Amino acid sequence: MKPLLILYSYHHRNTEKIAQAMAKALDAIIANPQHVTDIRDYDLIGFGSGIYGGKHHQQILELLESLPNEKNKKAFIFSTYGAPEIVSRENEIKKYTEKNHRALREKLLKKGYIILDEFSCPGYNTNSFLKLFGGINIGRPNAQDIKRAQEFALNIKHRISEDSRD
Repeated sequence: MKPLLILYSYHHRNTEKIAQAMAKALDAIIANPQHVTDIRDYDLIGFGSGIYGGKHHQQILELLESLPNEKNKKAFIFSTYGAPEIVSRENEIKKYTEKNHRALREKLLKKGYIILDEFSCPGYNTNSFLKLFGGINIGRPNAQDIKRAQEFALNIKHRISEDSRD
């Protein structure tokens, strides 16, 4: 398996921390959307960024528009979000993630990708007026978030190896 993680992360590099954990588990390389020109050689693509206005960063969405259609290429989606921790119960996190990933998910499906799974966790946020209060989600992603990201990636790796045996 040859995996690639396409990542756009700035501000506090929250999503980059998650991507590094996933890349280590998958033995994947990480690329910025501006440097991706050809993905044909990759078996698995992870697409990730922070969430901005309820969706992934525009550079991720624009890159996907420029990529050719695929036939059943495996993908996964990941993100960090700066919302308050009111989104804390499992079912709320799932709904929140589904909503935030909707634009990217729809583009991936339209392009012919098979989405294996989705991951999201809180990230430190000092945007706008939040910096006056020291931000929210201080210390996130934390060690538990990093561990969850690694477990998520290992689960995907396991699923792909199981599929290849069938």
